[in-house]
Amino acid sequence: MKLSIIVPVYNMAAGGKLEYCLNSLIAQTIDDFEIIAVDDCSTDTSREIIKDYEKRYPENLKAIFSPVNKRQGGAKNLGLSIAQGKWIGFIDADDWITPDFYARLIKKAEETGADIVGCDYSLTNKHSMEVGKIVAANKPEQTGKLNKDKYRSLILDGGSLVVKVYRREIILDYPNRFPENIFYEDNAIGNSWLMRAKHFEYLSEPLYYYYQHDASTVHTITESRCLDRMEASRIMIKEAKEFNFYDDYLPELEYKFTLLFYINTIFSYLRGVKFSRYEFVRNIGLEMRQYFPNFRGNEYFIKRHDAEVKKLINMHMRSPLIFIIYFKLLWFYRDLRKK
Repeated sequence: MKLSIIVPVYNMAAGGKLEYCLNSLIAQTIDDFEIIAVDDCSTDTSREIIKDYEKRYPENLKAIFSPVNKRQGGAKNLGLSIAQGKWIGFIDADDWITPDFYARLIKKAEETGADIVGCDYSLTNKHSMEVGKIVAANKPEQTGKLNKDKYRSLILDGGSLVVKVYRREIILDYPNRFPENIFYEDNAIGNSWLMRAKHFEYLSEPLYYYYQHDASTVHTITESRCLDRMEASRIMIKEAKEFNFYDDYLPELEYKFTLLFYINTIFSYLRGVKFSRYEFVRNIGLEMRQYFPNFRGNEYFIKRHDAEVKKLINMHMRSPLIFIIYFKLLWFYRDLRKK
């Protein structure tokens, strides 16, 4: 088997999202591939849709039904447990890909000897192959046989897991799997996979369509999901220590943790959670200092953030309460100006 495509599914029936995704997978031009659709205890008709596709395309699609809801990480792990492909890919059940997506990525890998190949993606809010806003997932200078500089760059800007295809051994020759029962599971282990690769390649073309809708994970901000992102960040650091690349890439990991665990989380929490809790805002700062007390001196933090972000972070570190009041007033004023 050349390729296994793992699709975690949870309540994706509405608006034809799941069917559009599966149709794009069935249409793949590559030979000898399997689609492993894992239903994570959906409460809509996703289960029936998957069963129907398995009956219609038994040579390509396998349906798995998780006995309990384990979120995307658990669903992906179930798919990995039966995957037969020499190459492994993942896709979110509300996204879709061009018909030659996997054929082109694997061809690039076979031509170059790459262990991982990625591409760009297109943001879109409608089911079509019309290209929307293009997002560059990686950089040309990251490609080729990997050295320390390229590993550093990949830790900082590794790009999304779903726009890549992975040589089987990169994932399955190691014991770690996706964390279960949390969101943001990709953040937890993505670095480990990149650090196992010896060669990375990248097609700077938008072959993946990332569907923008209100129910998607990135557009749904709750305190629980913020806590999940924080936990994924902790696992990321644990993985780096377990697989012995923490010390060699400490500045990059410190910044990545700062961004995911702290900056992105605290700002999205105050913007997205209606009733912000002082304890949450205080505790995230305390834990950030426990992990990396000198993070504000990190070279990437200094280079990549403007004066306003640094001002807000400094304010939060001095007084969480003043930070909350100032942040809320700042965004209230900005939202008012937009009206």
